[in-house]
Amino acid sequence: MMLVLMAAGVASYLKLGRNEDPTFTIKTMVVQAQWPGATINDTLKQVTERLERKLQETPGLDYLRSYTTAGQSTIFVNLKGSTPAAKVPDVWYQVRKKVGDIRATLPQGIVGPGFNDEFGDTYGIVYGFTASGFSHRELKDYVDDVRSRLLQVPDVSKIEVLGAQDERIYVEFSTEQLAGLGIDRAALVGALQAQNAVTPSGVIQTGDEKILIRVTGAFRSEQDVLAVNFVANGRIIRLGDIARVNRGPSDPPQPVFRVNGQEAIGLAIAMRDGGDVLALGHNVEHAMAEIVKDLPVGIEATLVAEQPATVEHAVDEFMEALWEAIAIVLAVSFISLGTRAGAVVALSIPLVLGIVFVAMEIFGIDLQRVSLGALIIALGLLVDDAMITVETMVTRLERGDSKERAATFAYTSTAFPMLTGTLVTVAGFVPIGFARSSAGEYTFSIFAVVAIALIASWFVAVLFSPLLGVWILKKPKTVHDEEGGRLMRLFHRVLDRAMRARWATIAVTLAVFGASLYGMRFVPQQFFPASDRPELLVDLKLPQNASIEATRDLSARLDGFLARDPDVERWSTYVGRGAVRFYLPMDVQLPNDFFSQAVVVTKGADVRDRVKARLEQALETDFPSVVGRVYPLELGPPVGWPLQYRVSGPEPEAVREIALRVAQLMASDTAVQKVNYNWLEPARTMQLRVDQDQARLLGLSSQDLAQTLNAVVTGVTVTQMRDDIYLVDVLTRASAEQRVSPATIRTLQVPLPNGKTVPLSQFASVEYGQELPFIWRRDRKPTLTVQADVAPGTQPATVVEALAPKVAALNVGLPAGYHVDLGGNAEESGKSQASVIAVVPVMLLLMLTILMVQLQGFNRLFLVLSVAPLGVIGVVAALLASGKPLGFVAILGVLALTGMIARNSVILIDQIETEKADGLHPWDAVVAATTHRFRPILLTAAAAILGMIPIAPTVFWGPMAYAIIGGLAVATLLTLVFLPALYVAWFRIERPHADGHPSQPDAAVLLEA
Repeated sequence: MMLVLMAAGVASYLKLGRNEDPTFTIKTMVVQAQWPGATINDTLKQVTERLERKLQETPGLDYLRSYTTAGQSTIFVNLKGSTPAAKVPDVWYQVRKKVGDIRATLPQGIVGPGFNDEFGDTYGIVYGFTASGFSHRELKDYVDDVRSRLLQVPDVSKIEVLGAQDERIYVEFSTEQLAGLGIDRAALVGALQAQNAVTPSGVIQTGDEKILIRVTGAFRSEQDVLAVNFVANGRIIRLGDIARVNRGPSDPPQPVFRVNGQEAIGLAIAMRDGGDVLALGHNVEHAMAEIVKDLPVGIEATLVAEQPATVEHAVDEFMEALWEAIAIVLAVSFISLGTRAGAVVALSIPLVLGIVFVAMEIFGIDLQRVSLGALIIALGLLVDDAMITVETMVTRLERGDSKERAATFAYTSTAFPMLTGTLVTVAGFVPIGFARSSAGEYTFSIFAVVAIALIASWFVAVLFSPLLGVWILKKPKTVHDEEGGRLMRLFHRVLDRAMRARWATIAVTLAVFGASLYGMRFVPQQFFPASDRPELLVDLKLPQNASIEATRDLSARLDGFLARDPDVERWSTYVGRGAVRFYLPMDVQLPNDFFSQAVVVTKGADVRDRVKARLEQALETDFPSVVGRVYPLELGPPVGWPLQYRVSGPEPEAVREIALRVAQLMASDTAVQKVNYNWLEPARTMQLRVDQDQARLLGLSSQDLAQTLNAVVTGVTVTQMRDDIYLVDVLTRASAEQRVSPATIRTLQVPLPNGKTVPLSQFASVEYGQELPFIWRRDRKPTLTVQADVAPGTQPATVVEALAPKVAALNVGLPAGYHVDLGGNAEESGKSQASVIAVVPVMLLLMLTILMVQLQGFNRLFLVLSVAPLGVIGVVAALLASGKPLGFVAILGVLALTGMIARNSVILIDQIETEKADGLHPWDAVVAATTHRFRPILLTAAAAILGMIPIAPTVFWGPMAYAIIGGLAVATLLTLVFLPALYVAWFRIERPHADGHPSQPDAAVLLEA
């Protein structure tokens, strides 16, 4: 069985998936609807409001967020973190059904609603294609061919195209020239549509065959469009004589993608569910090597995002840390137990890991940041049972037992107490495994891996370790003297004095415990730390009425700055949208013309902070009108700006006023930086006031005027040219100099039904106004988020705590219906901690039940539980000394520490009861049991503590490692000193005289203690 388990473990390890982060479900769905031509107010009331009312019926709904612009509604349906991942697809099906039920009640002209329930898809591999000497359309043809070939690669699920600009054929005319010639644009449009129409032309059926009839005239190029003739005022006019026809990319541009400052088209590759990202990386790399050979000179492919390489590097680092931890644990075993006893413990490690790898494959747990860290945590714990077994065997062999009797005794005497200790330790990790939140889902594999490892270690310790001991151990020639050794003699003196001065020992311990609880307030709080990857994200947010051309020009200036930075390896720029989700815990931004985001890959995590400092300085000096932010990737569920306050209320204007006051409060704290708003600024509008009576006398309506204006300023798609696999829109619009000039509107000649034209100023006046370009809502209320960064070295929770009284006072004075809510890092941290705390009663119930089965007495149960919370002393001391924050993962470690401490306590209490059952005086039984368990408890604690050293320097695991190291070190000392003192105090046990009678502790002993 041992050979089979080890072989199966190796096979499973080789087949385990590799990933950077554990998968967790993004419980957000996007519902979008368009109503072309509608105002923002009409869109909000008639589309967003109707959809939100229905979507509030969604089962498991946490909250709705909506983003409304003129003519478009975007709603984010966010489910509660407690929604099981397996039920999410069914909820999204219910959303589709509910929206389908009200589709008929939406206004006429609605496009959609459409749904996106793949919001959490991760595109881990991104290639950018640049071209020299090729047009954008030619580059697009080659990239489309590459995409088709990559879709055939195993494990590729889908590929998104980035930065591709759709082609258009623009028919541009002068409004003055058309008016002067008396040409009706409707005649021009009709001619284009009629010639290019796809209409059945009949089929001739003969006795032998059928003959399809085809009519020529369809457009094949822009030259065909130029050659179109149409009749106007009784004469034939050629389109090329009165208009310019050109073919080019979308104008204004669609979202733009650049690589290292060059215009590019990108391919973002997503992996199928359950795939191996390393295998995907190798397959794509091999396919791209073949594809690049076929690309013409001038077209280059650049690897922009490479998750497989990142994952491989991360897994290799953690595997290195795992081997270091194994080496440390083995060193502890061999040094403390000797060569042969250490070999028994050493052989238990591959056996346990073999079982763990098989279980991980069965349960679909990949090798990733959390599971590998959990393996290292488990490593220090999984040798505990084997050490106890070997220590017991060695002790029995020293007493003269045969190897078989010693092995049997090790099983019969330790199996059940060890099982109790193992289950208690596992119970300490239960809050991690069953916390119903996104953060709980993210960290679930800590519980799964540690639980599997601990239970497997118990089976190995009670079944295989005794057998290995029989094979490897030898009967000692000399009996080990438990009283010998300098360390043991020192411990005897300390233990004796602590037990004799029991009340002083208890008082000092409680005083230190109280001081540690007070000191906890000085430990900085954190949700999840920033990633240690070399990437930086740079956000540029222009004024909210900015055009995409302005955003493109500004981001090009940033490209120039990055090109001169020697510490930047490469970068990619997204204009008009945020970066594609190339990393699962990423806060994806909405497409907006005023927004640009750059992904900067530095030459290593060690130079990342230098690049960040230079970029922040550049944003302050060279980009003063931009809300800029430079930040590393996040770990854990995405949050965005760390400091956020949401202002909600029925009226947007009042919400804006309150938000300004909140911003002033935030800015009053020197630790708050870059205060900004997710929406606030109104945009200019041009309003045409139509004299309806005069318009009707002329045979016009508001609809006619709107269509005419749209055709002149924006352009109207009149037909589509069929070009290979593409459909190229043919748009008619005014010439460039007329489109961009507001004066064109005042002098515009509007066609009348009789073929004549009339100046717009004859029946309409032009006014300027302002309106909000978009409105965010949360749960159907306008909600404005005031957001900010915090100063380096400051945790958001610290700032939130400092601002809390001011925000509370502001809330008290607000009108009914208006309120300020905490968001951002602190809110997500609170939700996640609440989900963990909700499971703590279950953890305590499991612990109490397991301990009562073993101890069978409330007194002994109290003694075991009394030591568990005292680990806080070491936790606070370690975190304050190291400067590490108490993050979400560290809190999980503190909870798990409870089980680890209880494990040692229950083993010691069980040993005391055993010694008493063998006839020893209770005082002597406590001393003998503590002496007997001194080495096993010390060794197992040392293995667990030292095993944490390899992950202590890491960003993600460091706080948990320091918390466990400090907590377990202090708790081990208290288990061996405080618990015996508490035992003799609780049961009123006095130290016996040499004649067997109890003695009273004298004042000298108390003073010395």
